[in-house]
Amino acid sequence: MQMSRARPPRAERGGARRLPWRRERPSPRAAPGKTPRAGRARAAAMPVRAAGAESGTGISKSPSETMEELEHTCPQPRLTLTAPAPFADETSCQCQAPHEKLTIAQARLGTPVDRPVRVYADGIFDLFHAGHARALMQAKTLFPNSYLLVGVCSDDLTHKFKGFTVMNETERYEALRHCRYVDEVIRDAPWTLTPEFLEKHKIDFVAHDDIPYSSAGSDDVYKHIKEAGMFVPTQRTEGISTSDIITRIVRDYDVYARRNLQRGYTAKELNVSFINEKKYRFQNQVDKMKEKVKNVEEKSKEFVYKVEEKSHDLIQKWEEKSREFIGNFLELFGPDGAWKQMFQERSGRMLQAFSPRQSPNSSPTRGRSPSRSPSPPWVINKTSPPSSPKAASASLSSMSEGDEDEK
Repeated sequence: MQMSRARPPRAERGGARRLPWRRERPSPRAAPGKTPRAGRARAAAMPVRAAGAESGTGISKSPSETMEELEHTCPQPRLTLTAPAPFADETSCQCQAPHEKLTIAQARLGTPVDRPVRVYADGIFDLFHAGHARALMQAKTLFPNSYLLVGVCSDDLTHKFKGFTVMNETERYEALRHCRYVDEVIRDAPWTLTPEFLEKHKIDFVAHDDIPYSSAGSDDVYKHIKEAGMFVPTQRTEGISTSDIITRIVRDYDVYARRNLQRGYTAKELNVSFINEKKYRFQNQVDKMKEKVKNVEEKSKEFVYKVEEKSHDLIQKWEEKSREFIGNFLELFGPDGAWKQMFQERSGRMLQAFSPRQSPNSSPTRGRSPSRSPSPPWVINKTSPPSSPKAASASLSSMSEGDEDEK
């Protein structure tokens, strides 16, 4: 693809900065009979397109035709996100300044503020998801100063070359407009990029994944873009795509049909037959009953768990109380318990109360047996009469002594 080699914009004001792709050109020569325009003295120092240079359309100008350098008026990247991205037909690039082709290395070094690198990314963007957003983020951040244009193919082209879509073209346009990385949306984008389309939108580079995209009778629709050095690859996001999302819906069709019936959609809107509608509604009722039973089971399990906890606490407390009770019982009624000691003390007292009093060891009674009680003085021992008068007098004297002691 032959691209125009127009002169890039001049460096920032002051002339101190020189871009690596700026080439020195001879000073312009005024046309015969004309003088430089008043108020623009610097125009005399600006280079112009040399005679015979190629124009944007590839047609060489005559030696007498010249063009002075103009400032770039290309749309700038969005700085605020308070409004959606505009459409290309609403804010097309009307910049009249030469738009010279850049290399990837030059674009990565940076360009003047008024000359952003215009990056183009196209696609179907059906069921806009995170994989689409990540691809656009990569395209937006390829260069320091980039302006991202996103082309969205129409329904007619998509249905012809790829297949039926879930979202219509208007919905897909609006989804792209509200992506933060997009600066401009091109509606009804072409399936294969042409030089006229690239020139019209002043596209510098095209961003897409590097996998060959075979379609419309071509092995790779981006082959000529790659050959022209305008292709910049991005990385696909694994695990998510529009086809994957549609596969999930088709695989679980019954689940989503029942879901939408439950949400109020009619069988006609879902393209469901009468029998399937009744089946889905019955399954919904069964699921509700299962859910209720499940809730009851969970509550009963929770109740049983609480009862088990309380019973465990009660058993533990009963064991502690029973140990305490048994200990107290043994302490009171055991072999060495307090009850036995008390019983022994009381029985001893009772025996002592019922037994006769004994004389103390210090008693002056002589010749009296501890087990014999003293006989009254008037009682005469008939069993052992005195054998002699001396014995009788001795017994009388002992009796008299005993009476004195008792007194």
